[in-house]
Amino acid sequence: MKTWALTGATGFVGANVVRAMLARGDVVRCLVRKVPEGKVRPLDGLDVAIVKVDVADVAALTSAVRGVDGVLHVAGTFDPGPGGEARMRDVHVDAARTLIAAAGNAGARFLYCSSSITVGYGPRDAPGDEQTLLSPDRVYGTRGPLRAYYETKLEGERQTIAAGGVVVNPDYVLGPWDLKPTSGQLLLTVARHAVPLYPRGGKCFIDAEDCAIGHIAAIERGEPGQRYLLGNHNLSYREFLALSAEAVGRRPPFLPIPNLALSMAGRAGRALQRIDTHRFAGLDPVLLRAMQEGRYRSGERARRELGVPVTPMATTIARTLGWFRQYGYLD
Repeated sequence: MKTWALTGATGFVGANVVRAMLARGDVVRCLVRKVPEGKVRPLDGLDVAIVKVDVADVAALTSAVRGVDGVLHVAGTFDPGPGGEARMRDVHVDAARTLIAAAGNAGARFLYCSSSITVGYGPRDAPGDEQTLLSPDRVYGTRGPLRAYYETKLEGERQTIAAGGVVVNPDYVLGPWDLKPTSGQLLLTVARHAVPLYPRGGKCFIDAEDCAIGHIAAIERGEPGQRYLLGNHNLSYREFLALSAEAVGRRPPFLPIPNLALSMAGRAGRALQRIDTHRFAGLDPVLLRAMQEGRYRSGERARRELGVPVTPMATTIARTLGWFRQYGYLD
């Protein structure tokens, strides 16, 4: 039995990490800035300690994590709104710095949950891995919320590696507790409507439970100063949407989205984001362009060194749909 402290326990990935820890019989301390509220509260009914703490206070954090085996910084945010870059820096960089210091003071291992956004990619027959470089100017642009997300996550990684911690880079995670929802939105769209069109690109997908197990394995036996890409299935969006359509009894998509159509949507998105940044964040031209590319990555190292399991994508889709139904997302 191990004792862990983590941030982000009320978020999508963090909620799954907590459950994977509890399933092993571990003791869990959830570090929060405020007591969780909302209609769906991921920590309700769980045998965890909720510790309200200022993540800018190293002394308070050191006290909060005293006696734990490891500290996991799973909290993260993509904030395209006004002041969003500062908020992303606060979570991804500043909070990471104080958590690293607190973990060091407490003699605990440290893990930083980054994102596949910092990892290069390739075609399906030559996917990127932890060593693959990318050109951020070309891929994410020179400014904007996606570039800020990339920069702040990368800076958090560098701090972690310099301190001898371990980094995990989840790719496209799908599963329960996707409250907003984020990556589950594509699946929800197919469940609610017939979707004839599909983006031309693809991604590396991973089940949320597999991803959570990867976090625990990485902090227990990951090599200090290294990072691990968490992703199991390189699928085109057409393949993923076809599996999703099959799960809900719909016809699979059959028409590729023209590049011109997405380019026009991106131009419209720029204008609409001036009205409501958050509502139309999905129409960011950089994000739309990404969906037309095959951005494939390999999680082979995490499977080989950490024993990350591989859940079939059809099982993941069914499990995710069940959770969405249970919590009223399909009503």
